[in-house]
Amino acid sequence: MHTAALVKVVVECGLYKLVQHYAANDLISYDLPGDPRADKSAWCMQMTNAYLRKLPAVIGFIVIASLAGAQTAPPNSKANAIQTPAIPKGKESDIKLYSANGGAVVIGREALEQMPKADLILWLAGNQFFAMDDVIGAFQKHDPAIGVGLITLPPGLLLQAIKAGGWVYEDKEYRGQPDIYASVSLGHLQQLKESATMDSYMVYMHNELQIMVAQGNPKKIAGVQDLARPDVRTSMPNPVNEGIMQFYIRKVLERHGIWQTISGGEQCVHCQTTNNNWFTAVHHRETPDRIVANQSDAGMVWKTEVLAAIRGGAQVEAVALPEEDSLRTEVSYVVGMLTGSKHRETAEAFLNFLRSPEGQDAYAKFGFVRASDAERQLRPIP
Repeated sequence: MHTAALVKVVVECGLYKLVQHYAANDLISYDLPGDPRADKSAWCMQMTNAYLRKLPAVIGFIVIASLAGAQTAPPNSKANAIQTPAIPKGKESDIKLYSANGGAVVIGREALEQMPKADLILWLAGNQFFAMDDVIGAFQKHDPAIGVGLITLPPGLLLQAIKAGGWVYEDKEYRGQPDIYASVSLGHLQQLKESATMDSYMVYMHNELQIMVAQGNPKKIAGVQDLARPDVRTSMPNPVNEGIMQFYIRKVLERHGIWQTISGGEQCVHCQTTNNNWFTAVHHRETPDRIVANQSDAGMVWKTEVLAAIRGGAQVEAVALPEEDSLRTEVSYVVGMLTGSKHRETAEAFLNFLRSPEGQDAYAKFGFVRASDAERQLRPIP
């Protein structure tokens, strides 16, 4: 059997065809998989023994085949690469660059263009966007020469961008990764641990769920169960990459038995799932806008997002929830430095700032709940 022929079989047909080819040339004798006469356990034993007897030859062929496969499907090919996510349209204000020494704050494309030159790059769960001018301003007071790049989008979307190594924005690709990543789910950080991208973390604040409604609560919504009423139109975070839905809201809706009513069985982004429900792309921007525009009547959000919308002049208010639905004892914001950070000293300084009373105060005035001293200590990702 010629090596070139074998490589062609492997590349074009896969390992299954390779095994068939071995059998056809009497290199291994066995009943082919799928043959109704074959006994699976006996076949596996025979295959193991056969491969052991012919191990040197098999290894050689597999190495050759692997090299050929690598040449036909390089690591950055569409077949193997994680899709580079696009920054949602209209979210340019979630991309910021805070210039050093009191310079201008730039947003959108200009911020992405300049971000590689920043002294610190933060990708943080988007529901803290409204606090970041104050948080970064307080941090820069300690060292005005530090320029800070910031992206505040759903943590699942940020995680995808870390894995892909960058973003697409307005049809242009921007390569790069943050120094620090924060999410509302430890599970996101555990995925980074699996790829040796992050190894330690801390909890730096807490939040709770509420229902945002129009001012005066015209639909008289009193709790979660009312979200399934036929006269209530909902705007909800999507279950694909918005952590608030993936890890918190969905389990509340499921416990109330209304997840199917809300989702309509759909798993999508920026989409109408039923006549009454809309799944957002970036809920903390869209839900207040939809309620004010009378496109939706209610939506589950973080308490801090209701406060931010009211500060911004939106005619909305909150329906507080009992502890079992607000999850106020469960919701934790977790943060860590990437192992490949290019600005380790500055990243460590920012984590120290988050631990400090000043850093905690910068968030607390926007409605976030302070983390305890013990929670703010770095520890290995479990």
